[in-house]
Amino acid sequence: MILIVDDRPENILPLKKILELHQFKTDSAGSGEEALKKILNQSYSVIIMDVQMPGMDGFEVAEAISGFSKAKDTPIIFLSAVNKEKKFITKGYSSGGIDYLTKPVDPDILLLKVKTFNKLFQQQQELKAIQHSLQNEIEIRKNAQEELAFRMHELRFILESLPQIAFTVNVEGNIDFVNEHWFQFSSLASVFPEMHPEDYFTERWSEHFAAGQEFTREARLKALESAEYKYFLLKIIPIVQNGAIVRWVGTFTDIHEQKMANELLEHKVELRTRELLDKNTELETTNHELQQFAWVVSHDLKEPLRKIQTFNHLIKEKFLTGNEEAISLLNRSINSSARMSRLITDLLEYSRLSVKANFQQTDLNFLIEEILLDFDEVIEEKNALVQVHPLPIIDTIPSQIRQVFQNLIGNALKFSKPGTPPLITISSEFIEFKEMAGPAVTNGNFCRIVIADNGIGFDEKFLDRIFVIFQRLNNISTYEGTGIGLAIAKKIMEKHNGLISARSMENEGSQFILVLPLVQENDITEP
Repeated sequence: MILIVDDRPENILPLKKILELHQFKTDSAGSGEEALKKILNQSYSVIIMDVQMPGMDGFEVAEAISGFSKAKDTPIIFLSAVNKEKKFITKGYSSGGIDYLTKPVDPDILLLKVKTFNKLFQQQQELKAIQHSLQNEIEIRKNAQEELAFRMHELRFILESLPQIAFTVNVEGNIDFVNEHWFQFSSLASVFPEMHPEDYFTERWSEHFAAGQEFTREARLKALESAEYKYFLLKIIPIVQNGAIVRWVGTFTDIHEQKMANELLEHKVELRTRELLDKNTELETTNHELQQFAWVVSHDLKEPLRKIQTFNHLIKEKFLTGNEEAISLLNRSINSSARMSRLITDLLEYSRLSVKANFQQTDLNFLIEEILLDFDEVIEEKNALVQVHPLPIIDTIPSQIRQVFQNLIGNALKFSKPGTPPLITISSEFIEFKEMAGPAVTNGNFCRIVIADNGIGFDEKFLDRIFVIFQRLNNISTYEGTGIGLAIAKKIMEKHNGLISARSMENEGSQFILVLPLVQENDITEP
């Protein structure tokens, strides 16, 4: 903006028109005092000043402006129609003016000078802005350098206080600081300690350095004093500032004792593993021998029992006809030998569960059909109703899982209420996790199978007992059994990586719950 200062409006108006025609913004003041007030509040690129004015003349205004830090560099062009002598022109320049024109003024020359001085003023302002920006940049860099120097001093103080060997690497990849522990393994600050020939890592470190990635590895360093190698864990991490790596900090942490302890432990574990393998082989041999022994003993025990039963039946039929008391006593003997035979059979089945067997896909629907055919006579005798809902195809050991369902269905038929036809329901649903109470889902990794009946039930406070071998909750004279069936079922379920439990109330029936994985992780199940 151009400021025109003249006490006569008729002089201001033509100048304003000329300047505004050439796209200059203008302002005007009718006295020196008014000009000073405007200069205090507004920045001007050029001031056109009349010399002769009442009150403060142009020279006085220029001298006053030179004292303003804001406007002292503003170019002033003096205009005078009276003071044309050399002494006045000299005074105009000495008071702060940049040019002195006498009236009448040639408009073209005045316009040319205004353009020139305006351009010079704009360039000067740009230079000032650049200078100010450079000063700020210098100040920022200075503060950053001071901060960096402080941080470096702080970092080195911290590294000196560490129990590890510590060092820093500059962006060129050269070591520029090491702490005192360094000199236990290297005589020079710029050279890495001597390492075991198998532990050199120059190429790998170069790759990590180029990629700006943290570098970690174990290395054996040679101590200068003892010439022995010790294990250290090397870790070098980049220090990032404003998105760029400015330095790397590395440490060697002594792990020698830990490494020696680990090697000793690994050696002991290896020895112990060999011992366990030998013991396992020995146990497998012994287990095989025990199974053969169990078969032989079972056969040898059953043979005299069969003879006892046979001869008891012969005695009853040939010699005790009509002797009710003798027949009763002999029947008790026959029943006892039969229970003994069942007990031997169940014990043999329980011992066979430790034998390895393969899992295979099993359609539980066909399995249940076969089992129900085996119980056909009992079902018909008791007028029982068995409802089987669709069951899934899962991985099982068929012969063993058959025994689980056979025992549970057999118990549901056996422990029915007198005079009440047994009602047995078998249903299933998918669940996500191996748990008894998990919510049902459309597709899960496990299935939950419930076998429910309306039998005599039991008190749930005895729940833990029913899956223990030889544990019975009922009178042997009322309900036959050896107390092994549910123990066998539990062992089979464990072998199938599953769960078994029950819910019941006395005289309100029972629910036996099985949770089985659809797919077994291993093909072979171990003892």
